[in-house]
Amino acid sequence: MFAEERQQLISELVTERGRVSVTDLAERFSITTETIRRDLAALEDSGSLRRVHGGAVPTDRLTTREESIFERAIQRQSEKLRIASAALAMVPGASASILLDAGSTTEILADLLAQRAPSSLGGGELVVITHAIPIAGKLSSAQGIALQTLGGRVRGLTQAAVGQSTVDAAYRLRPDLAFIGANGIHPTFGLSTPDPEEAAVKAAFVKSGRRVVALADSSKLDAETLVQFATLKDVDTLITDRQPSRDLAEALAEAGVEVVVA
Repeated sequence: MFAEERQQLISELVTERGRVSVTDLAERFSITTETIRRDLAALEDSGSLRRVHGGAVPTDRLTTREESIFERAIQRQSEKLRIASAALAMVPGASASILLDAGSTTEILADLLAQRAPSSLGGGELVVITHAIPIAGKLSSAQGIALQTLGGRVRGLTQAAVGQSTVDAAYRLRPDLAFIGANGIHPTFGLSTPDPEEAAVKAAFVKSGRRVVALADSSKLDAETLVQFATLKDVDTLITDRQPSRDLAEALAEAGVEVVVA
């Protein structure tokens, strides 16, 4: 295979997966890691990707870049539906409590919860706690659900309450299950998000939940954004739509994280 052909395939893989590693590419193309690094350098020079430690990411994968909840809602919808459906299967019945973090995948989970027949709860109610305005709207009149909202300053980009009052309220809770979103899940950096206030709320959610389940489509895997809010060891389960890379899979296994591929 000519270098130009290989580099074109590498560029396509970066776009598709959101991140590629030098070792995985070397194995895929049966060439040395030094050759792959030269390919990545050439592709970075042409503006096709951005090199990071151990691999490469798309040029738009910046640590502070953050799309609005409305933009994210129309992206990777089928993958997010599969993830949310797998999460729904984990939701306990009546006399239990769950916490829903803000995010496009947790919004889909809220839709599924609202559609679920009340009979599945055995006549009781499931307590659902959230700081996300769209999620609260979806569940406000759902049968079989006792909705609790956390107040604070609403951040327009994510439509979620943030600030010290939100963080303090979260720390006073102990839900049975916390479903958490993340902008990045990295082998060494852990779970991250671009905004410090969002990170503070997510950190409180992670500490509050008796069991913590991260919902993240594969575009978030191996990514690092600006602010870490949890380590891999803080998470019990990761639900995603594709097997993690070798490095991330090893880190998740070492941290004791159950991985569910939906």
